[in-house]
Amino acid sequence: MGEQELFGELAVIGGLAVATTLGLYRVGLPPTIGFLVTGAVAGPYGLRLVGDSEHITEIAEIGVILLLFAVGLEFSLSRLRFIWRAVAVGGSLQVGVTTAAALAILVLAGDTVERGIVFGLVVALSSTVVVLRVLDVRGELDAPHGRFIIGALIFQDLLVIPLTLLVPVLAGGDSSGAALDIAWALTRATLAVGAVLLIARFLVPRIFHAVDATRTREVFLLTVISIALGSAWLMSQLGLSVALGAFLAGILLADTDYSHRATSDIIPLRDAFTSFFFISLGMLVDWRVFTDEPVLAALIVVGLVLGKAVIASLAALAMRNPASVAWRSGVYLAQFGEFGYVVLLIGAHEGIVTSEELRLIVTTGVVSIVLSRVLMHWTGGLHAGETLLRPLERLLRARGIDEPSAQDAFLTNHVVVAGYGVAGQLLARTLAQARIPYVVLELNAETVRDARRDYEHVYYGDITSPEALAHARVGHARVLVLLINDPQAARRAITAVRADWPTVPILVRTRYVAERPGLLALGANHVVCEELEGGTEMSARVLRSLGLDVPEIRSQIGQALVSTRADDLTGATEEWAEAVDQGQESAGLPRPFARRPDEPGQGKIPSAR
Repeated sequence: MGEQELFGELAVIGGLAVATTLGLYRVGLPPTIGFLVTGAVAGPYGLRLVGDSEHITEIAEIGVILLLFAVGLEFSLSRLRFIWRAVAVGGSLQVGVTTAAALAILVLAGDTVERGIVFGLVVALSSTVVVLRVLDVRGELDAPHGRFIIGALIFQDLLVIPLTLLVPVLAGGDSSGAALDIAWALTRATLAVGAVLLIARFLVPRIFHAVDATRTREVFLLTVISIALGSAWLMSQLGLSVALGAFLAGILLADTDYSHRATSDIIPLRDAFTSFFFISLGMLVDWRVFTDEPVLAALIVVGLVLGKAVIASLAALAMRNPASVAWRSGVYLAQFGEFGYVVLLIGAHEGIVTSEELRLIVTTGVVSIVLSRVLMHWTGGLHAGETLLRPLERLLRARGIDEPSAQDAFLTNHVVVAGYGVAGQLLARTLAQARIPYVVLELNAETVRDARRDYEHVYYGDITSPEALAHARVGHARVLVLLINDPQAARRAITAVRADWPTVPILVRTRYVAERPGLLALGANHVVCEELEGGTEMSARVLRSLGLDVPEIRSQIGQALVSTRADDLTGATEEWAEAVDQGQESAGLPRPFARRPDEPGQGKIPSAR
């Protein structure tokens, strides 16, 4: 294939991807689905805009390498401390049970154990890129289900490393020497990883220090790319996969002082090649499998979506998560993963996976990604799975809510706080100093355990559960404050409270101003928007640093807010302006121009509180 033809194909694919993504965005579908559809339309089984299967494979392999490098770059061993239980226990349960289920099905169908293990591990992997993007966009990375999902995905990502070594051994067919081969492969991998870590510890920081001294962005970016390619090449020379080398290169950079800059510089390149990876994956879709083998194809799709959702939900329940967390975790992990494609390619190269099987699994896997992405969009309003999990929650003794202590069992005129992060801890300490009784509901068991050591009134409970609300005596509370990092859960909590206790005041913290009208419509009394609060705080500090006095700062910010014409801001700015005009504090909105009692009148930037 000539260079002109290659550039022409890339230009056509890029233009088609933009058009498809824009069209699907108008109906609420995410870009990932647009890339997959683009590949299916442009590929050899669609309009044949790109018909060279070898060329498609090369594009996919480049995408896989850069994708694994990006994952490694975002993964740091220090982050493992905070979610190690979700990684070690939750991930092993989800992958182990899924693999065992697939293995049992294939063996009962007459297949070999070796192939059963390979296919079982393939279907056990979920899409890291799709799921993490959804969690990030929705602000759910720190939500209870987000922590479990990230732990499971990290375990899966780490599992890819031994899988790249295990598949060739399983394909060899010599079971007598399999253990020795695996041991030797793992030894090589361990030595390679050790060498990489030594380089990262002593050589890479010095290299980046010298490069950073040049103050040249191009040289820094070239250094990042060279390290990624060099690590991939080194792994290939040791008989390991280039994908493994790319992943190790990412980890190598993640643990340096320059990781944040490397991430920011590599993001555009990562996103571009990740997009082409999904396009190339879509090109492998052959819709004829649904006409040639409709029953088998449909069963695989159902197994990937429904089967994985059930198993992941059970794994979350086994870790004593409530049904709501387990259900959402299951939905998010219910699809075919891009790393499963990596394992399939290795299996096809080793002859343990046929080309027809590769075509069947990739096609049904892409369909499962599309279906699961749609389910993620609707999971906040779909509670049927959660209802079905309630009996299993009690059977598996998953934690619903801690029993309140004697002093909290009959509280009245108290404050109920949902969420014990930084904001929740600050509010709890403020209430304690003011001698106002309160209880806190939190879904992070370790956070609850640490707080109880300090004799805090913190309990393990799901704020969306009527049982938890009753234990917290919301009906007797003076106010409910929602400080959770899960927008969907906040909406459900408001609905649950309003159903039984319509008069309890509800204060909600949210990230975006656009979410305010919906929360008020559900029954929230006041909504504090981080986006608006941050903007007014920054405006006040800038004006103060420029020498304006407090009354003028108040006037300028008030006029700026009132003049804002965005529909989402209208109600918030009018409420803020009315409070200013009356000389009162804003109801649920920030006062960035308020001074501390000990603050001089000039030359200081006012405090946010």
